[in-house]
Amino acid sequence: MGVTDRLAAPARETIRRTVFLPSWVASAALAVPFLAGLSVPPTLQYVPLVASVLVLGLPHGAVDHLAVARSRGERPDWRAIARVFALYGLVGGAYAVGWFLTPAAAFVLFIAVTWFHWGQGDLYALRALADADHLRSVPQRAATVIVRGGLPMLVPLLAFPGWYRRVAVDLVALFAPGAVAAIEWAFRADVRAALAVAYGALVVGTLAVGYARAENPAPWRLDAAETLGLTAYFAVVPPVLAIGVYFCLWHSLRHVARLLLVDDDAVAALRGRDPTAAFTQFARDALPLTVASLGLLAGLYVLVPNPPATVPEWVALYLVFIAVVTLPHVVVVTVMDRTQRVWAY
Repeated sequence: MGVTDRLAAPARETIRRTVFLPSWVASAALAVPFLAGLSVPPTLQYVPLVASVLVLGLPHGAVDHLAVARSRGERPDWRAIARVFALYGLVGGAYAVGWFLTPAAAFVLFIAVTWFHWGQGDLYALRALADADHLRSVPQRAATVIVRGGLPMLVPLLAFPGWYRRVAVDLVALFAPGAVAAIEWAFRADVRAALAVAYGALVVGTLAVGYARAENPAPWRLDAAETLGLTAYFAVVPPVLAIGVYFCLWHSLRHVARLLLVDDDAVAALRGRDPTAAFTQFARDALPLTVASLGLLAGLYVLVPNPPATVPEWVALYLVFIAVVTLPHVVVVTVMDRTQRVWAY
């Protein structure tokens, strides 16, 4: 099955309007006031991340047990579901142990995996929802993944190193206070300057090659506008707030759209121009494992050596849990990428 095989109009237009517009509006609505000098109390900046427990963020991965089979055009049976559960138990469990043994390295892995995964999500959206014909080769698509994933993962480090370090300290300190010293080098001005130059060159080069290869200029313009717009967004909006909103209304929303397009019932609703029914179907599918995830999060609270006591520390615990489930989630999405030929010529 190809990347656009399930996207016949009007389902295609319904999902495009439902997915793209909220992410653009939310990003602009935050970026413009902060450009004008808006200041938000630090505690309030955590609200979107807290909301993501129930609003798209955590639930967007709670349908993984159904997603692989559906992406192959099959009805999920107990074997398919058991394989995904085993994946989460083995891969997620091993990564959880890594947080207890080497929390600083686990944090770096979290950033790297999220960088790839969020870029991976945008690559799918560009190809499947935006008809991005300028992404013609595997190297171009790989560069796009690096560019798009680097917007939420690297730009905040360049623009707000103090905030970035604070979040790293909060996560690592749950397991070993002071262990963050192992990655202090990443916050040095010279390292950030080198990263900024290299990343900036990659952004310009990737967009330039895409422009030269685009047959239809509209998808390239969308790609360029989103890339440059998100660069500004993550450069001016404080990282915790920026990433919380992006996680819910950009990355998670686009992945939910992908899940809807491999669900026959949801596709039928979208063809009938009824996105509410499609999203209701997703909510039903996601509810059981979202609730189960909250139980696992409570178990992590019991196990960490230094349980949280403040709002930032509670959010840090949640982010560690997100890290643990993201690694197997990336494996599931990578299998979907292969099935749907996201990387195919």
